[in-house]
Amino acid sequence: MTNRSTQAADPLPVLEVQRLAAPLRQQVLDGLRQAIIDGRLAPGARLTERELTEMMGVSRTVVREALRQLESEGLIAIIPNKGPVVRELTLGEAKDLYNIRAVLEGLAARLFVENAGDAQIGKLAQALEVVVAAYEGGDAQQVLETKNRFYDALFEGAGSETLSSMLGTLHARIWRWRALGLSHPGRSAERSKESIHNLRAMLAAIGKRDGDRAERITREEASRAAAEVMRLLEAPPQKREGGGTKAEG
Repeated sequence: MTNRSTQAADPLPVLEVQRLAAPLRQQVLDGLRQAIIDGRLAPGARLTERELTEMMGVSRTVVREALRQLESEGLIAIIPNKGPVVRELTLGEAKDLYNIRAVLEGLAARLFVENAGDAQIGKLAQALEVVVAAYEGGDAQQVLETKNRFYDALFEGAGSETLSSMLGTLHARIWRWRALGLSHPGRSAERSKESIHNLRAMLAAIGKRDGDRAERITREEASRAAAEVMRLLEAPPQKREGGGTKAEG
């Protein structure tokens, strides 16, 4: 196993920031988060303020704010006498977070049935068709992004800002695991079909205003996603190479 301490001077990958309409801090945060998720910043990699400031062309204040947010999301850790490093993925943490995800997303589906109007159901249905198209296109990153938008629509329709905030933080922490199975070479061939089937069944239950069934199906989908990720994480290392960190959601 490579000793990360011997790689302290390893150069960081090129991370660029476009001067767009979005706040600069948000662009830096999004760029760093994506670099962690897709593996360009590997677990154990050091994130020095000086390097990030010079590379991204922003102030240290902006970098520090982004690093604090990434720490709160569980993507990096601040190590004494070492500074910020990308956190390692652990099986125990993944299991814990996925169990919480199943409960909270199930609650969101129930609240959606109770609080959402027909227009929001239509918006959710449209978001699901975009997800299906992404699966058919075979682009793992597109699948992850479109599923995020589908769940955003679900959380919005649930009508609970507190729940939406909790789920937002949770999704940020499990993004790497969700990004592990979608393009992993060991991914189950049937998992994509299963996910689409479950999401359609959830939408059908919502359309019938059946909160119990919507919650049950949503929790089952989260549990099936967790089972796939656990299977991949528990596989021998040689079987997990080459898959990057793009995975199942």
